[in-house]
Formats: sequence, structure tokens, C-alpha cells
Amino acid sequence: MSKTNVPRKVIGVLTGGGDAPGLNAVIRGVTLGAHSNNYEVVGIKNGWAGLLGVGDTRPLTSIDIEGIHLLGGTILGTSRTNPYKHENGLRELKSNLSKHHIDHLVVIGGEDTLSVARDLCSDGVDVVGVPKTIDNDINCTDYTLGFDSALNVAAEALTNIHTTALSHRRTIIVEIMGRHAGWLTLLAGIAGGAHLILIPEKPFDIDETCRIICKRKDRGLEYTIIACSEGAMPRDGELILRSGKVDEFNHVQLGGITEQLAPLIEERTGIECKYVILGYLQRSGPPSAFDRVLGTRLGYSAADAVQRGIFGRMVAIRGTDIVTVGLGEALTNLKTVPKAMIDEFERYLRID
Repeated sequence: MSKTNVPRKVIGVLTGGGDAPGLNAVIRGVTLGAHSNNYEVVGIKNGWAGLLGVGDTRPLTSIDIEGIHLLGGTILGTSRTNPYKHENGLRELKSNLSKHHIDHLVVIGGEDTLSVARDLCSDGVDVVGVPKTIDNDINCTDYTLGFDSALNVAAEALTNIHTTALSHRRTIIVEIMGRHAGWLTLLAGIAGGAHLILIPEKPFDIDETCRIICKRKDRGLEYTIIACSEGAMPRDGELILRSGKVDEFNHVQLGGITEQLAPLIEERTGIECKYVILGYLQRSGPPSAFDRVLGTRLGYSAADAVQRGIFGRMVAIRGTDIVTVGLGEALTNLKTVPKAMIDEFERYLRID
């Protein structure tokens, strides 16, 4: 049989969990890298849900990926589905991989999506992971896809809100995504000129928060901007939740801390306090130039890892280099803001 008649192997690619800017750049990078190595690519729709039931896929050609790295979201769709929580989920997943002639998987996602990828490797599926989350909390990589784009959005919001806070002499709390890690809130707060920054890594004292607000006013600074992670917690308190909803990865839906914190601050300081929840705006819109380049590099490198037979690993950026690390190592612990960095930035914000 001639070489041209040998069936080409197929790489399946999916995006799972919350959407983030830069996902399409990875899909494009995977497809470009796969085609250069004589692989075909199949896009799996709606994350892990696309490999359950009847399965839902689409072929990806050079025409399908033209210009998609400029777009936010994901052309494949996504979901917070855990196949291991579905009856016969693993069997259905493997059956659909076989049905669509998919030999290997490239999985783009955060902690939850990549944990499924890690477990699938133990169950005999060839998987390469790509780290995506605006929380930037995946270990073994300097940056996760989507973080830079979300950081720009949050920093711009904080920058813009100064004018209305100053005009009305208000305190305004801006709620920023971040369940257990405060990378997004901390860096956006510094870039956007926040006067106080509340992150999960350091429980806050509401009395101290109010003292700083009042001291600013006494010094003639009649407004205060607070950047607050959705996962920030009061000292000796509990995580504040808007709802008790739990997803298939046993995560409780966060959000709502600022709407409870604002009236407490207003009551204790006598200064009008409003809140703004950025919510899904943070992960919407087109990716930054950094995330377009990072996504392309990670996608291409993931396809290259498949070609080299390197499975059970995640592509990552360290310095300016793209490397591979074990999925188990990357998921052992979340990457949170180190104390040294918190101390460094607190010096900029100190009110004495």
C-alpha cells in the first residue's frame, strides 16, 4: 500500500469549563500543527458533553480555522460536564472516540477539565492538556490562557470607575472573578489604581477596611476604590455565597460578596458605598495580543506532543519557552498568590 493510502490519524480537540479569550487561538494552533504532521482534526462540541450520548463533533479544516484566533469564546462550545459523574460515562466516551475514529485528544481547560483528562489517561485514553483559566491558578505554568485578556478588562473597569466614585465622593467595590486565587484581582487592582485589594489568600478585617476608608477621607481623599475577589473572605468569617448551586465538580457557585459588604461599609463609615460585579464581562470579548500568541503556541505544541507520543502531560509556558509537564504534577495544588507578592504590593497601598 502506498503511503498516500495509509489512513491519517485523528486528533480530537475540545474546550471545557468556563469560556475564556484565546480558546479559538488554541483550536487554530492545534489544527495547524496537526495538519503539518499529517493528522486530521475533529472538533468535539460542548466539552465533555460532546463525547457522551450520541456524541457531537465536526471536522476542522484550514477553512474552518481561518481568522478564529481573533475571536473570543470558543467555536466548539463548552460545558461543565464531568463524564465520571454520568452512568456509563467512561464507556460512552470511549465508544464515541472509536465511532468518530479519534485516536488522541487535546483537552483545553482549567482544573476540572484537566482533572478529567488526567483520569482518562489512567483509563487508557491518549490525552494532552492545555491550561485555560482567567484565574491563572494552574500550577507549573507561568500564565494560563485567558488570564491576560481578563486582566485587561478588569483593569480597564477599575480605571474607568474612578471618575464616578470621585464625582460622588463614594466608596465603590468592584467584584472580580477568583475562587481560591487572587491573581486577577491583585494585578487588576494595582493596574487600575484600587486603594484596597481583597483576595482569598489573605482574609480581610472589615474594621480595618473601614478605618482605611475613613482615614482617606480625613486626608482629603474623598473616594475609595476596592478591588474584591469573589472568593475573598472576612477574617473569622465564612465564604459569602449568592446561591448554593453546585456543579458536577462539586464547586459551589460563588458571587455576591460585594452586595453584602457594601451596606456594611456604608453603615460603619457613613460614606455612600456602591458595588459593581464585573461577572462574565471579564471573560468576554476578543483575546489580547498576548493570549492570541500564547494560545497559538500552546495549540501547536500540543499537536506536536501528540505526534511525539507524549501523553498524560500538559503544555505550559515558562519564561518564554513552551514545555510539557505531567498533568498529575500540574494539578496537585492550585497556584495561589505567594505571601511575598502580597507583601510587596501592600507597600504600595499602605495608608498610615
